[in-house]
Amino acid sequence: MATKVAKSVQKRRVFYIPGYDPFPPRRYRELYREESRKQAAISGYEIALTSDKGSANYGWIIDSRIDGQAVSTQMEVLVWTDLVRTSMVQSIPATYAQLVRTAWIYIATGTLWRLTWLRKGPVIAALYPIVMLLVQLLTAVGLTYGAARLLGALHPMAAWLGLVVIPFVLVGFRKKDNIFFAYYLMHDYAYSARLQGATPPDLQDRMDQFRDQIAQAMQSDVDEVLVIGHSSGAHLAISLLADLLRDRPGPTAKPALALLTLGHVVPMISFLPRADQLRRDLRYLGQSEDLTWVDVSAPGDGCAFALCDPVAVSGVATDNQKWPLVLSAAFTKTLQPKTWKSLRWRFFRLHFQYLCAFDRPRWYDYFQITAGPLTLQDRYATRRPSKSTINRPASKYTSVAA
Repeated sequence: MATKVAKSVQKRRVFYIPGYDPFPPRRYRELYREESRKQAAISGYEIALTSDKGSANYGWIIDSRIDGQAVSTQMEVLVWTDLVRTSMVQSIPATYAQLVRTAWIYIATGTLWRLTWLRKGPVIAALYPIVMLLVQLLTAVGLTYGAARLLGALHPMAAWLGLVVIPFVLVGFRKKDNIFFAYYLMHDYAYSARLQGATPPDLQDRMDQFRDQIAQAMQSDVDEVLVIGHSSGAHLAISLLADLLRDRPGPTAKPALALLTLGHVVPMISFLPRADQLRRDLRYLGQSEDLTWVDVSAPGDGCAFALCDPVAVSGVATDNQKWPLVLSAAFTKTLQPKTWKSLRWRFFRLHFQYLCAFDRPRWYDYFQITAGPLTLQDRYATRRPSKSTINRPASKYTSVAA
């Protein structure tokens, strides 16, 4: 039996859906190249990358030999970077208007309070850009006041010249957003909240394209089609796979279909009043017999709703719920103390740890999942959910689309 399972995958297609990320997809290939090399050295297997010039998206070919089994994987990034960049083209006043509008949506609907029932970390992360932008504004006002007082001492009319300090200070802060991340995070949360959880039309069009590409892969001669959704890419993966399975005429023996969600932030959207479509998709996928769904997170990741069952906490679980299998990457156990110490306060870096090498990988190895000889189903067939899984309903809104 073990030999049969070990030979279950020889060819695989992987589709990776990033979160709200304005950077080009090339960085995911280079991250995979660097980190797979590290993991291979730690775990004792062979893995190599080559470019995939025939890919419709940005992709690469992975050739590996793990547990004595050769596997070929075609991995593609499903790109929505252009939509992210467009949404980030906002003036400074428009960003502050986003701040007010987004804060009002989460507070007035009661969503922010409900989210605190789950994990404090991602709620703090959501409040961070609001606080930081207000601090920047108050700093600009304070410096303007000081400049006005100083100039006013020279001449009463000169005090008005101090007002020019405000735009200079705010522009300066924005230029340093690669340090503060305030504008980036504000645009991220505003993008999800602006329609109170409904999917923006341009994003829905892109997801329909993604679904069609995955559907084509399901007709190929591979052994497994694996879809990976990271961060806010997790809820995109959930919805497009739910649509794909609803459109399929019925289950097929080959290829196996699998979904891996990493560091999800699903409640940030599914708890909003107009997220009916996402809640419908969560309920549908949670009881589907046509795929394997594994969700991996870690309490050490302060940007994710760690170990929160996205179906259950959204209030749409049924008696037939089967997925996801919620597992913990347990950073404090899978990273050496020295590594954990160096990463502990690097919140954004930790949010990407799921895509990186682990010192002591135990049961979770991103590169064996994406390039190894086992399907996701076989790899976790005997695995039990984390004992720390949070599955109590917390959303105020539980309606689903018809």
